[in-house]
Amino acid sequence: MNIKQFNDKALAHYSYAIISEGKMAVVDPARNPMQYYQFAEENNAKIVAVFETHPHADFVSSHYQIHKETGATIYVSELLGADYPHQTFDDGDDFMMGKIKFSAINSPGHSPDSITILAEEDQEKAMFTGDTLFIGNVGRPDLREKAGNMQAKREELAKQMYHTIKDKFTHLPDETLVYPAHGAGSLCGKNMSDASSSTLGNERMGNWAFKEQTEEEFVEEILKDQPMIPHYFGFDVDTNKKGPDNYLKSIGEVPVLLNVSEVEAEAIIVDIRAEEEFKANHLTGSFNIQGIREPQKLETWLGAIVQPEEAFYLVVPSVDMMENALSRMAKIGYEKQLKAVITLAGNLNSSEEINLEEFKNNQEDYTIVDIRNVPEVEENKPFESSINIPLHELRERANEVPTDKPIVVHCAAGYRSAAGSSILDREIDKVSVLDLSDAIKDFM
Repeated sequence: MNIKQFNDKALAHYSYAIISEGKMAVVDPARNPMQYYQFAEENNAKIVAVFETHPHADFVSSHYQIHKETGATIYVSELLGADYPHQTFDDGDDFMMGKIKFSAINSPGHSPDSITILAEEDQEKAMFTGDTLFIGNVGRPDLREKAGNMQAKREELAKQMYHTIKDKFTHLPDETLVYPAHGAGSLCGKNMSDASSSTLGNERMGNWAFKEQTEEEFVEEILKDQPMIPHYFGFDVDTNKKGPDNYLKSIGEVPVLLNVSEVEAEAIIVDIRAEEEFKANHLTGSFNIQGIREPQKLETWLGAIVQPEEAFYLVVPSVDMMENALSRMAKIGYEKQLKAVITLAGNLNSSEEINLEEFKNNQEDYTIVDIRNVPEVEENKPFESSINIPLHELRERANEVPTDKPIVVHCAAGYRSAAGSSILDREIDKVSVLDLSDAIKDFM
């Protein structure tokens, strides 16, 4: 089998193309389909099938666009209740593409409508597991309580995942290749391996989910310490179920404004420039969610801080960054919320710098806000008097921060505190808001 894996590092998202005898199938495609079109063209292949293992929560898929532009059939579970043209694909369903036989395995747990795609050619087998089976772990079961055609409680889905792992793959040999939709860094699961693929045999030996355990033990383990759920996750499930708009058309409709020195009062402004550049010059009330490098989690934190359908301006460092920034907005379906992409004029507002020695010697004179997630704080709390409000809750809970002293914001390394301090600076005008930034390393 000719299998190509595509990796979106910012979302830790893996998608796939499979080619046989001049035909190509795509699994869990990203928002921009161009990379799959290029791969098909390079291999003189026609895209005939698109598999969606489930309606994704953390990114918008291009399945519907690929269908419209290539005529490829979209295969999804009947349980999904898709609003776009599709072929249902569930237990017992299969079809041939060249020499490859594709078949469906209903594998609920991450979502009630999840399927695993099994590809077989001669003795070679590969399973595309979506968010069901990851390398070293399994998908989280707590994302479908408020979104999607089939809503399900986390405990119910956790039990379904137990039976999926225990019963659904027993007919497959150890050498079956495992290709997941996500790797380490994704919020669709926890404690995933850095490896991008594995074999079923390796997972049976090393993945905790396959060990002998009761349903109760499994449910307790899978539900504990799951990461945050960004605001946009339910929005993307619904968007993917409906069938997203054309990528290029959608980003092409976003206005552009150059050398801006002001916008309307109270507007939401997201500034993706580097922390140093932002602190030296920015529009009043801006959120500094850094996103100038691919590994920076711009999409995740944007969708955790800004609500779906909440209009905002996007500040980029230069016109050269506009196209890349728009593509990152579109990955989570936020491009339609953009009032404009803008570059800034000079000499606007600057941020007050922290006097580190003063802070070190007089910590009691400051209100310290720790914006890390709760498990991080439980593991290591550098300031006993600090208030813990995780970054993704900070806008809604800013009124909990006392304003009788200057405020110092910290995280674990400085990336999140740049965003957190800018949020509190917008929400609180009675006292100074200071960013400890990467100086936190002196206290950890």
